[in-house]
Amino acid sequence: MSDQPINLSSGLPTTVLPRPDPVVTERLAAALATSGDEQRAAVAAVVASAPRSLDAWAALGDLGRDTVDRYAAYRVGYHRGLDALRANGWRGSGYVRWAEPTNQGFLRCMRGLADMAAEIGEVDEAERCRTFLLQLDPTGIPAG
Repeated sequence: MSDQPINLSSGLPTTVLPRPDPVVTERLAAALATSGDEQRAAVAAVVASAPRSLDAWAALGDLGRDTVDRYAAYRVGYHRGLDALRANGWRGSGYVRWAEPTNQGFLRCMRGLADMAAEIGEVDEAERCRTFLLQLDPTGIPAG
């Protein structure tokens, strides 16, 4: 008999980010319920008060004034998301599934970053992001 442990893993691990603070979620919903320029300003205020909110960064990217503004918000959300994943056990491989609602803010930021990178001519960055998205969730991320 061997003293070596047996790995009974069924494959790559899946990381699920924790639920966001409900107060931040409520504030973001209220900000998104406004309209026009007020909406972007209200979402930016949520980001400023809760800079770890990946949903807020994704929303700010969606509301960007131009491609570079959107690119910047998505990029910050992407990096904040990598930090959150690492803090929750992700070690650079494994799944981060869209089906988990708490993962969607990060995945939206990455999808947005890929789209904006393509728009500004950063083709290699756009392709890396798209490849990474497929590695994180091979079932695919819905279009924005």
